[in-house]
Amino acid sequence: MGSRLITGARIWDASGTPAFSGDVLIEGNRVRAVSRNPGQLAREGCDMIDGSGMTLMPGMVEGHAHLSFESVAATEDLITPSPEEQAFTTARGAKALLDAGFTSAYGASEAKLRLAVAVRNEVNAGRLPGPRIRAGSLEISVTGAMGDESKQHNERPGGPAIIVDGPEEMRKAVRLCCREGCDNIKLDVSGDPFYPSTPGHTTPMSFAEILMAVETAHAYGRKVNAHTRSIEGSKYCIKAGVDGLFHCEYADEELLDMMEEAKDRMFVVPTVSLFHTIVHGEASGSGLTPEVGGYMGINALLEESAKTHTALRKRGIRHLIGGDYGFAWSRQGTNARDLKFFVDYYGYTPEGALLCATRNGGLAMRDEGDLGTISEGALADLLLVNGNPLEDVSIMTDVNRLVMIMKDGEVYKNATGIAQQRAAA
Repeated sequence: MGSRLITGARIWDASGTPAFSGDVLIEGNRVRAVSRNPGQLAREGCDMIDGSGMTLMPGMVEGHAHLSFESVAATEDLITPSPEEQAFTTARGAKALLDAGFTSAYGASEAKLRLAVAVRNEVNAGRLPGPRIRAGSLEISVTGAMGDESKQHNERPGGPAIIVDGPEEMRKAVRLCCREGCDNIKLDVSGDPFYPSTPGHTTPMSFAEILMAVETAHAYGRKVNAHTRSIEGSKYCIKAGVDGLFHCEYADEELLDMMEEAKDRMFVVPTVSLFHTIVHGEASGSGLTPEVGGYMGINALLEESAKTHTALRKRGIRHLIGGDYGFAWSRQGTNARDLKFFVDYYGYTPEGALLCATRNGGLAMRDEGDLGTISEGALADLLLVNGNPLEDVSIMTDVNRLVMIMKDGEVYKNATGIAQQRAAA
């Protein structure tokens, strides 16, 4: 892996400062130098990439990745396929994210325990295309809650969740996930509108179970994320030290205060796309018409999401984009839609939404703080965009505008129209 010089681009470095014209030198898999004066960096021995008229920005991070979810329309689509079939599904999901400019994937949960682990390992070995992956586990839930598909007369072991009851069963389940190589442990703390017996405002999982999961996972150096829509569930998660909170539609003033106090140690992922697409008829082909969504309370949840996450934005909570993509009406590779949703629902500026997708995502992926920005020493995950997403963030959904995609210093895609040329020594 040699040196590459990207010249003449409008550089948005995700530092919070305005974009500027300049050049970026990549050596190996890291940014070696950033120049605000085009033409000042030495070109000898570099592969040249002309960024003239384009925006250079960090690669995006999907903050709620379900790599093994492909056009899922029912829970059976996660349970029934064999692990062998779903390994290919997961590989396709990883490639779809990279093709869409997502150079990192922060795992939520998968259809089988080792799917993201196996694909992560193959991607890291260079045998499959895909983003950086923090591999998500199976969901861990409790009897009668989200993810428990069994009935007394019809046991359904094996998916889509590990079912536990009590702290000691939780300890064993988390240890199993860690042994099998998962980076992120996923808990189903609250209910969900897709499970009528435990709707979103309920909290089936106990604080003792959540605390045991966190203590066990952290002892292994892993992170814990929680599906939590209820007020009580989110409070439990913060008290227990959960690293990432997914959804969080319901809130009261005490919860908002708790989140603000914990904002430097946790991340929040609203996952707005799943509900937006139902409310706006995009799921009708799967039987989830807006009318059905209304019966399920989806409209009210979307309203609560807008209210809560607007308040969290104002309090400086670190949001990640990631909208539960991988369903039949919210497909892998369309994840950048979240950027515009963050503007429309939560009042973010385009730049603010992009910061959620880059700098915040990088911090969630790596505690080292070397991902998600364009700065000296940062990992070289970069996008060259035809257009200015700071003016119109929706252009990020057009993969044809992603002229160059670089991950870990390697060019995955280069459609600049000018072949890379090695400058004369």
